[in-house]
Amino acid sequence: MTQTITPTEISENAENIINVHSQPVVIPKKHQEDISPISDMSPDSWRYHPDLIIDYYNKRSIQVLGRLLNILFPVLGLLFDNWWDSLWGNSAKNESKRAVKLKQVLTKLGPAYIKIGQALSTRPDLVSPAYLQELTTLQDQLPPFPNDIAYQFITEELGATPDQVYAEISENPIAAASLGQVYRGRLKTGEEVAIKVQRPDLVRRITLDIYIMRSIAGWVKENVKRVRSDLVAITDELAERIFEEMNYLQEGKNANKFKELYGHIEEIYVPKIYWEYTGRRVLTMEWINGTKLTDIAEIQAQGIEATQLVEVGVQCSLRQLLEHGFFHADPHPGNLLAMPDGRLAYLDFGMMSTILPYQRYGLIEAIVHLVNRDFEALAQDYVKLDFLTPDTDLKPIIPALANVFNNALGASVAELNFKKITDEMSAMMYEFPFRVPAYYALIIRSMVTLEGIAINIDPNFKVLSKAYPYVAKRLLTDQSQELRNSLKDLLFKDGSFRWNRLENLLRNAKDSPDYDFDRVINQGVDYLFSERGEFIRDRLADEIVNSLDHFGQKTWLNISTTVRETLGLKPVNSTVNNNGNGKGLMSEESIEHLTNILQILQETDGYDPLKLIPIITNILQNRETQKLGQKIAGGLAQKATARLIRNILLDSNNNHNGNGKINNNYKYEPQLSLPSA
Repeated sequence: MTQTITPTEISENAENIINVHSQPVVIPKKHQEDISPISDMSPDSWRYHPDLIIDYYNKRSIQVLGRLLNILFPVLGLLFDNWWDSLWGNSAKNESKRAVKLKQVLTKLGPAYIKIGQALSTRPDLVSPAYLQELTTLQDQLPPFPNDIAYQFITEELGATPDQVYAEISENPIAAASLGQVYRGRLKTGEEVAIKVQRPDLVRRITLDIYIMRSIAGWVKENVKRVRSDLVAITDELAERIFEEMNYLQEGKNANKFKELYGHIEEIYVPKIYWEYTGRRVLTMEWINGTKLTDIAEIQAQGIEATQLVEVGVQCSLRQLLEHGFFHADPHPGNLLAMPDGRLAYLDFGMMSTILPYQRYGLIEAIVHLVNRDFEALAQDYVKLDFLTPDTDLKPIIPALANVFNNALGASVAELNFKKITDEMSAMMYEFPFRVPAYYALIIRSMVTLEGIAINIDPNFKVLSKAYPYVAKRLLTDQSQELRNSLKDLLFKDGSFRWNRLENLLRNAKDSPDYDFDRVINQGVDYLFSERGEFIRDRLADEIVNSLDHFGQKTWLNISTTVRETLGLKPVNSTVNNNGNGKGLMSEESIEHLTNILQILQETDGYDPLKLIPIITNILQNRETQKLGQKIAGGLAQKATARLIRNILLDSNNNHNGNGKINNNYKYEPQLSLPSA
């Protein structure tokens, strides 16, 4: 007979004996989850509810105070030790000892603080090698909890004992992380699997720490006016992700969705979830043989290029953030494995997040504007991305952005990393009314963690320089109205086409792994002749008219000069019209960019001149092409007419004196050159 125990009974009894399949198992009170706000919910509705947690712990002030003291004393001890070492000049000597103590303190404080240590373990640019070595063990080498507790959870979740479910299961866990530990096993059908079991008492410890952090965030929000970011919203965002991570049913759904979106990528592998052996606290998934990305020597010994795998991870992360909006928010080395066949395997899909379409497009636009140093547009991007309110005065912010990003970028995009940009931005964030939106916190966590792995493999690796080819490809191929408008704004300025920008986009886009030359050409032609491309057709017609007119004037001037010199006549002093401002004219620099563009297209994978024949035929037969030709012809005729009228007026003025009488002294000279329009 199975005995059902309520949360109240758990808290009142020192221990409970639960009869599962006639096998009594003793579970001490300390391993039970005493958290009434969520314990009665079904697994499908098991979500983060801050109001329930607040209500629960508001009535337990002594428990909250005790936890605060448990956190405060170890942290103060660490600070004192480091101050004492610094005072006596022993910092370097005792560094390894302090690193071990920091790891021990974080481990003792529990999952929330272990995750802080995990984040630091991927940042060799922030912490010294001694600290890095110790903090790395927090990824999957934490102290395990007893097997009998793990087996009990398997029995409760799957309705059968481990030996009834699995043909084999390792005697001890092969890895132990912040929220659970992993056993290696084999199903009775023969498949090798990883069995993840959640730590006991996890919900109570997590919710208590969330309550404390949220309370502190609320106090700071109300009393520290210089902090404009919504710290409560950021805390809620992180807490929501941690709650999903504690629900292994949700993790299984995340894994399936991740596989659906990114599993088709040749270099990416996502393990299978075995749903019949999965519950809220137990997850059974396909076993992956692989090497952590930080084990560079072992990866290279297998003939695999570690840097190439990181680039694969960067490209996959960009697709997650900017294409589908469903991204892995915790890509630390324990969750990324190099498989023997050279593929990159993703593990642990507990901490995932989403980014909305307008946020995705805003990030793409911001990257493009940053690379092209268009700081006025970048300031507008911060408004779109909710960093600034729409009523913010951007005039003083634009030069501040220019100063910050020019310093961070240095000579080229290749010099930029997230750590450098964050350092440069921090001071400006305080000076101006910036606020960090909640969704952005997990994006930063994801990208900074990934960059940390990359820096550990290659200190010169820069994420943005690897990311921009993908961004350029998206800008050229995406059909969304937002990115079409962004492309238009990028390529046109004051009515002139910026060939250098197009050259830069094409040069970067061709290096994107999945860049499709045919798709770019076809989509470009379709867009050019669509209703949305009318603006570009108009600007293109104006530029062609001005360029042909300029070329015609220059050619006629050269011919007339040659003829007059042959006839022994005096050359006519005439200049070719530049329309006053030079707009729309194909300068030598523009022609050079156009030549470079043609060369880039020829060097792009998939380029075939024969493929262009049907495209050119289609362009020539298109009705909009005919309209474009008529507009160009009309524009040239209009300029010629204006020039003829001006020529007649000039002749008329030259034949009259100032009082309207005919000037009999005027001597007619044949005009073989075109006067300026």
